[in-house]
Amino acid sequence: MIETNKIYQGDALEVLKTFTDESINCVMTSPPYWALRDYGNEKQLGLEKTFDEYINKLCDIFDEVKRVLRKDGTCWVNIGDTYNSHSTGKGEVGGIEGKRKNKGDNKANTKKQFNLIPDKCLVMIPFRFAIEMVNRGWILRNTIIWYKPNCMPSSVKDRFTTDFEYLFFFVKSKKYYFETQYEPIAEISMKDKRKDKGRFEYNGKRRKFKEVTLSKVPYAIQPRDKEFALVPQSEMMGINSYGRNKRAVWRITTKPFKESHFAVFPEELCETPLKAGCPENGIVLDPFMGSGTTGLSALKQNKRFIGIELNPEYIKIAEARIKPYLSQTKLNKEAVSIPPNPKGIGYP
Repeated sequence: MIETNKIYQGDALEVLKTFTDESINCVMTSPPYWALRDYGNEKQLGLEKTFDEYINKLCDIFDEVKRVLRKDGTCWVNIGDTYNSHSTGKGEVGGIEGKRKNKGDNKANTKKQFNLIPDKCLVMIPFRFAIEMVNRGWILRNTIIWYKPNCMPSSVKDRFTTDFEYLFFFVKSKKYYFETQYEPIAEISMKDKRKDKGRFEYNGKRRKFKEVTLSKVPYAIQPRDKEFALVPQSEMMGINSYGRNKRAVWRITTKPFKESHFAVFPEELCETPLKAGCPENGIVLDPFMGSGTTGLSALKQNKRFIGIELNPEYIKIAEARIKPYLSQTKLNKEAVSIPPNPKGIGYP
């Protein structure tokens, strides 16, 4: 039986093959990025000879994720990019050479594929991944921008500092579980001199407007051109007191992590996907568990988790973080397990 609230050690693809079809409610994960870091394990993802090999290997794992995900399930993937830079310069993140320990023809093949892309150019890993996922039958619902206001400074002088990453929101069916998330509506200052002149609302005919009576309700932030003038948000969209539908740019600061793990995403990045895409008591899967942030967030929302992690040292870190919450959550008192895949390892 596959136990919940547990991290399984092993290769993500092989472990997933032991899981039962359509047994997971939600997936939240961040796979190792390509050509950025060597985690010191022969089976690790991210040090493939070419980015095509990386994308195919990663999407093979998500083929299994799709199989174990319920028809009404959701899948959230945070993934970053890298630059084509054979000899990584100051401030430049990218370039597989110097990142891997393998030599010989492997290195030559890497050079060959990098030569297909101009030097200093983004490899566009997130876009290649998203396109291949859609080609394999996934439905891409959102491309979310994780904006990092406290991003690491860069010393590079010939481009802008990158202060965001992508979070892709996939589903496998047109109908899926989703709880709408809201955010506050910005209010326009009552001192705004334009309020004295009233508001204008587009009435369906180009550049013809009708005046709208001022009220003390929140106003939507719209371009200040007269054709798109500010109008009461409640009149324009018919929203409720919860606020407006959450936007796709999320301002989330990175958090320091004292343990020996290089790539820890903040809990806040997990919170909204799990609130929106997983029901209470549901099961959240992270096939690249790392330091255990997904499991921690799931428990705090009264949801179960299953983690998969290749590195046993990271499992120890994750279990230490999660243990205090396991003893507090009521889910720990309810033994829940998933029947194993009857076809077991090697299921096509």
